[in-house]
Amino acid sequence: MVALTIKVSEETFTPRQQAVLTAALDLLVENGDGLTMTAVARRASCSKETLYKWFGDREGLLTATVQWQAAKVRMPQVDRSSLTARRLRESVEQFARDLLTTIEGDISVTLNRIAVTHAAVEKDRLGEIVLENGPMAIRRRLKPILEAGREARLLRFENSEDAYRTFFGLVVRDVQIRLLLGDRTLKQTDIEAEAKAAADQFFALYGAD
Repeated sequence: MVALTIKVSEETFTPRQQAVLTAALDLLVENGDGLTMTAVARRASCSKETLYKWFGDREGLLTATVQWQAAKVRMPQVDRSSLTARRLRESVEQFARDLLTTIEGDISVTLNRIAVTHAAVEKDRLGEIVLENGPMAIRRRLKPILEAGREARLLRFENSEDAYRTFFGLVVRDVQIRLLLGDRTLKQTDIEAEAKAAADQFFALYGAD
């Protein structure tokens, strides 16, 4: 059984493994559901034995692939002892930009479409893998930042889970469902504006006076 959740950053995978995961993501976009260890090995110019050594099996490869994609939403770095309102705002807005940039890409749209289809017919654990290593992992990475803001008396909320869900809703709104249905009108200028608007609305709701 492959562990579903690990903390992922650029340092989690070697440059060679990153190249393999990028090849796997490209194949998912091109071929959808037809991802195989053989195809990934061929695209990445490595042996299947190496893939099995690194990732265990196809499910392990899919898990690592989703984790690598989710890692594109960067973890804001804040110093809890000297956190300022400006630094907190910059971190939250950066997170919003990264989140929108990641979910609007072809890779995330393809992964989500496949995962929804698989979950509907209980074909395999891809839906669970995407949920745990995508949205749930992103939530676990931002909540400590919000809690740091509360500790610094820059934010006010009783429950960090509620605060995170509000923030996520303000950022994503209906964007993800529109993307899944084929709307590709979200541009970089839209991302910048929407990230800023989401941060404005979040701090209006939870910012300390």
